[in-house]
Amino acid sequence: MPATLHGVSASPGIVVGPAHLLRWEVPEVPSRVIDDAEIEGEIARLRTCIEAACDRLRAVKARAEEKAGAAEAAIFDVQVAILQDGELRTRIETLVRQNLAAEKAFDLVMLEWREHFGRSTNPMMRERVGDLVDVHIRLLSLLLDLPDHDPVDLEPGSNAILVTHDLTPSLTIQLDRRAIAGIATDAGTRTSHVAILARSLGLPAVVGLIDATSKLQTGDRVILDGTNGTLIPRPTAAVLAQFADRARREAAAQAELATLADAEAVMLDGTRVTLRANVDLPDEAGRAAESGAEGVGLMRTEFLVVGRTAMPSEDEQVEAYANVVRAFRGQPVVIRTYDVGGDKLPIGGFPHEPNPFLGWRAIRMCLDEPELFKVQLRALLRAAVDGDLRIMLPLVVSVEEVRQARFLLQEAADELSRRGIAHRADVPLGVMIETPAAAMSADSFADDVSFFSIGTNDLVQYTLAVDRGNASLVTRYTPLHPAVLRLIARTVEVARGARLDVSVCGEMASQPLMAFALLGLGVHTLSVAPSGIPAVKRLVRGVSQAAARDAATAALRSATAREAEQVLRQALGAQLGEELLDGLLGLA
Repeated sequence: MPATLHGVSASPGIVVGPAHLLRWEVPEVPSRVIDDAEIEGEIARLRTCIEAACDRLRAVKARAEEKAGAAEAAIFDVQVAILQDGELRTRIETLVRQNLAAEKAFDLVMLEWREHFGRSTNPMMRERVGDLVDVHIRLLSLLLDLPDHDPVDLEPGSNAILVTHDLTPSLTIQLDRRAIAGIATDAGTRTSHVAILARSLGLPAVVGLIDATSKLQTGDRVILDGTNGTLIPRPTAAVLAQFADRARREAAAQAELATLADAEAVMLDGTRVTLRANVDLPDEAGRAAESGAEGVGLMRTEFLVVGRTAMPSEDEQVEAYANVVRAFRGQPVVIRTYDVGGDKLPIGGFPHEPNPFLGWRAIRMCLDEPELFKVQLRALLRAAVDGDLRIMLPLVVSVEEVRQARFLLQEAADELSRRGIAHRADVPLGVMIETPAAAMSADSFADDVSFFSIGTNDLVQYTLAVDRGNASLVTRYTPLHPAVLRLIARTVEVARGARLDVSVCGEMASQPLMAFALLGLGVHTLSVAPSGIPAVKRLVRGVSQAAARDAATAALRSATAREAEQVLRQALGAQLGEELLDGLLGLA
């Protein structure tokens, strides 16, 4: 058996193809002193490489523009402008004239610029740090004669497995689903940005591999097993045959589940469950609607911002939101306001912080930047004319934040009225419960909101003090921890008492054992990735509310997450049968 690399299952599926190794990191630069006679030649080499890098960026932009659109691809115009900056060139050439080789001169100046921009009090300057890093990597690769591995180099039909340390915004917008069959990263966890993106795109993915980039070469044939979280380099014929058989069986199981798209999500005792879709990108709405989703439980809007050089306009946002609303023909579409920060940053970070998960992010940033926030609020109110749009606020910890947001929402409506622009002023406003503070004080929100949505990805992170994006801590990120379950139970109890809708839109909703626990805790609206809806629906149709309630009650009494998992697995196996349970666990 070939040496298997073990990581974390991020998106299910098995795929075989050539590895495309993408080392997008600033390389080490050796110090090199040049003679006086070499100076002019070294400056000429520097200028030639700069022009080559600019040409390369223009080509990358053109290809990214075809897939992601002109606004997103404009990120590369900024990078060209950096390379053509007169002050930058002067600083580098000054060091070269002091007998420093071009690559080291450039490296020193870029390190200085990144430090300066990162510490700036001007947010626009801090936003440029990511551009500087990309430029740093790209030009050094040319100066050091290193290989260039832009993912846009892959031709449609390549069926390649992208292997990289992590995906940055500028790399993400270059991804081409026609060329990339799967993703493998050294970093990340099941709830990290790259994992969510992979599930959204329907690409098998394994994250948290730690050192895959050091063990593979471009062109190596690999098996990526997104279901079990493994990567097998250079497999033998026997291993290929084994995985081909498994892939066929998984495809057959998925095809069978897909027949449930039009079936109702009703538990054995008649309890009705609502299954909605999580949508990351507006163009996923059609596929989400076809999956059998009864609306959208979470549309992430930060993907309109990540990788951009400027915030999207009001009209651009209206179009994006309205497209999703129209795709669901009157069904609820819950759109989350910008959750910028943490692991979802506009290009260069917004802002540059030592601990962004506890920093200036989400509702905090929006309330501190009211004019920026009101552009989004106006767009949402305008798009609501086309259907049942609902607005959701992320990372709230106090009802004061809700009231400030509601005040700005009213201002946005008044501005639209003065401009004579069609909009809805009665859009329901809800909050994400994703901090212990929000869960414990859920009753304080009840009179000011229309619904709760439990964001379990962050709720687990903040409750357990475990960075959900840290691959080294993946075994400690345990959503079935009794503390997490009790916070969810508390939130559901408050919602029921206040007659508010309550749903779960985090990763727990798509995992069979965890979804079973959520049903038992009284959550009857779940929002998952479109590809996961058939499996969750099969789970719902195979269990009773009484069995789920008994299992959840036992899990709440458990001392550890492992005990809770054992309790739930035993109860769910008794309901579904071990064979079906194993199948659902394998497809989750």
